[in-house]
Amino acid sequence: MLGSGARAAVGRFWAPVAVRLARAGVTPDMVTVTGTVGAIAAAVTLIAHGVLFWGAFTVTLFVLLDMLDGALARARGGGSAFGAVLDSTCDRAVDAAVFGALVWWYTGAGDDRLLALLALVGLTLGVLTSYIKARAEGVGIPCDVGLVERTERLILVLTGTGFTGLGIPYAVDVGLWLLVVGGVVTVGQRVVAVHRGARGRALTPTAPAP
Repeated sequence: MLGSGARAAVGRFWAPVAVRLARAGVTPDMVTVTGTVGAIAAAVTLIAHGVLFWGAFTVTLFVLLDMLDGALARARGGGSAFGAVLDSTCDRAVDAAVFGALVWWYTGAGDDRLLALLALVGLTLGVLTSYIKARAEGVGIPCDVGLVERTERLILVLTGTGFTGLGIPYAVDVGLWLLVVGGVVTVGQRVVAVHRGARGRALTPTAPAP
């Protein structure tokens, strides 16, 4: 999967910056929130209004900034449970903003209901992909498989959006179709992985609250 390799490369890139920020007292949560707010603002103000290239470019910058939080957490000696939940929550918010902005544009001035539908389906598949993994790990079943994880989703949608903004025809069409097909495959892979991992396991009933 591209996701793990890409995250490792970004982590190495940010490592020296993270050390300096840690010494300055910057926390991973600060970086997470900054990257999230910036990416959402870029999606809402640029992509949703048809400024596709600069919107995709700006969102990409803030997504890369958001990836600094992991390197910063390591530089500070490890992350926190709250930071992990905050990071995951903010990731979902950014995904919703990017795909929602495309839906808004293509159901309005962009006037392409098929692309709007593909963006909506891509968002739904992304949510399912993340939810299956979280739910599986919550019951003790590892679920790290998947052709298209978040990194791949963002690469496909932002590259296609950016190239479309540069006037390259069908770039966002190709990106969204690849994302949808890959998303369906990924959801299937994770369901199969959970089915295999659940064999012979019984769900432990939760004790009633006093």
